[in-house]
Formats: sequence, structure tokens, C-alpha cells
Amino acid sequence: MRGQSRSGPDLMARTLGYFSIALGVAELVAPKAICNAIGLRGLDTMVRAYGAREVATGLAILGSHNAEPWIWARVAGDMADMATVATGLKQDNDKRNGNVLALSALAAVAALDVVCATALNAEKGSRKTALADYSRRSGFPGGLQAAFGAARDFQVPEDMKTPKPLRPLDGGRYDASRAG
Repeated sequence: MRGQSRSGPDLMARTLGYFSIALGVAELVAPKAICNAIGLRGLDTMVRAYGAREVATGLAILGSHNAEPWIWARVAGDMADMATVATGLKQDNDKRNGNVLALSALAAVAALDVVCATALNAEKGSRKTALADYSRRSGFPGGLQAAFGAARDFQVPEDMKTPKPLRPLDGGRYDASRAG
């Protein structure tokens, strides 16, 4: 995509953004099926809310020039997801295997998110910026000394409409002695 970075961490972030949207849509559309598959009872509404969070985070990742904070938001979301899914381990759960598999998948995705966010942070520190160091420049081609007094010889063009308070005091030439 034009104007987007193509570094490894940036591509990984974009992939995680698309993954987040896909997962979020699944959670929004079929929260009951997800809950049934891993043995979570009565958490359909929470899974649907997590889906909205996933979609929002995915869109933020894809729409941002700096995906790092949004990837860290995914990590926080992963922790909430794991805490929620872990409640299924405590219940008399006949879908315990599905629950353990879901926790394992969440841990793997959380690890990917942490790796991506860390890489984006490291890359940010090593990127060269487009800004140049102008601290040694005065902005005047002849140097600062040549600029002193240069405005004294300024001639206002005849066709320039200038408000009276800004007009030179002496017929087109600035007279410093009359500036008071």
C-alpha cells in the first residue's frame, strides 16, 4: 500500500490487524457457538463485547501510522480473553479439551502480539527521521552578519497595497531615525 511501511514488524502488525477484525466478526456473529465450543456458559454478551473490541482494535491498527499502541491494546485484550476462558477450567466443563485448546491458542497469539509490539518499539528507535539538523544554519545565505541592516534598504513595490501603519515613513524608504 502506498505510504505504508513495509518492514517486517509493520507487515506483522497489519496481519494482526486483519486477524483481529476476522476474529472480532466471528465473536460478534456467533458468540453462542464460540462459548459452546469451549464450554463457557452465559458469557455470550461478553464474547460479543470482546468481538467489538477486536474489530475496533483491528481497524485502529490498519488505520494508524503507528500501530504499536494498538498492538499493546491487543495484548491487554488477550489477557482479558485468557482470564475469561480460564473460568471454563473451574466449571464442571465437559468441553475442557476445547477450553485448554482455546487457552493455548490465546497464549500463542498473545506471544505474537508481544513480539510484534516489541519489534515495532525497537524499530521506532532505529528509524531515521526525515527531519534534518538545521541547528548550524542561520537561514540567511550571506550569514547572520550580512542580514543585519538588510531591511533598511527594503523598497516597497509601487503596486503593493500596504495599510498606512505599515507604509515606510519616508516615501518608499524606511527611515530608522523616524521609527521612534
